[in-house]
Amino acid sequence: MANVFITRAIPGGAVETLRSAGHEVDIWPEASPPPPEALAAKLAASAAAMTMVVDRVTPAMLDGAPDLKVVANMAVGYDNIDPAEAASRGIRVTNTPGVLAETTADMAFALLMAAARNVVAGDRDTRAGGWTTWSPTGFLGQDVFRATLGVVGLGEIGEAMARRARGFEMRVLYASRTRKLEAEDRLGCEFMPLEALLQQSDFVSLHTPLNAETRGMIGSREFSLMKRSAILVNTARGQVVDQAALIAALRAGAIAGAALDVTDPEPLPLDNPLFSFPNVVITPHIASASLATRSKMADMAAANIIEVLAGRPPINPVN
Repeated sequence: MANVFITRAIPGGAVETLRSAGHEVDIWPEASPPPPEALAAKLAASAAAMTMVVDRVTPAMLDGAPDLKVVANMAVGYDNIDPAEAASRGIRVTNTPGVLAETTADMAFALLMAAARNVVAGDRDTRAGGWTTWSPTGFLGQDVFRATLGVVGLGEIGEAMARRARGFEMRVLYASRTRKLEAEDRLGCEFMPLEALLQQSDFVSLHTPLNAETRGMIGSREFSLMKRSAILVNTARGQVVDQAALIAALRAGAIAGAALDVTDPEPLPLDNPLFSFPNVVITPHIASASLATRSKMADMAAANIIEVLAGRPPINPVN
């Protein structure tokens, strides 16, 4: 029997699965993440941990956890922990790939539609009593049908986004580290360098992992290349966008708006300038937040923990 620490309450039956496998389960009782000192103490007392992407696991924490065998991230990304650092200490890192692409793409397209058609701004105005008459010039938005979508990062989520765009007869462009000919044939999308994509797209949707190459990849220069009528959608990671450059672009009218499920930092302080723009939609990192998907993610993380604690290779190894 081993002690498993879970950094937040999770949906579905993963906790019972871990307990049925004979393990003690310790769940952080608060809605907010455990602070660094608490996370370090919990890791030090555990053989396994199920973490969320906002739980930053540092090398010092790993040094203080001699019995820790596996950190199972309940996410596809794992920028909150260095897999190489963990591996050097004999600790496995796992993730939950292949289960959230469709759910995340649903949210990305919902954000695109909300920003294009002023859904959130219209709702706010209506609730505030602003709907006094029908106006031929009120909340004029942008057409999505047959517009051009630029997908940055054509992985599973990027492909799912492209499939949704086909239903709106959008022209789909994509930028990626490698050209994907099979996806081009299947999805009817066009490969081009990022600069050309930004210049031609009515909507730019980000679907890249966060790493040294992508950190701050959308900055002042990139915003200067975009159409003044363009809308940026980000469901990847907040740090992929230079947030100061985004604020400057919005102030200057260099782009028409943004729809963000991720920010830097998270949560975004209420005095952040992004909240002052009526043409910006902000949601609290909920792109994978369907009951079915989050439950599957928790199940996968639990399965990885059980395998490692049983002395077997994990199902979804990162390192």
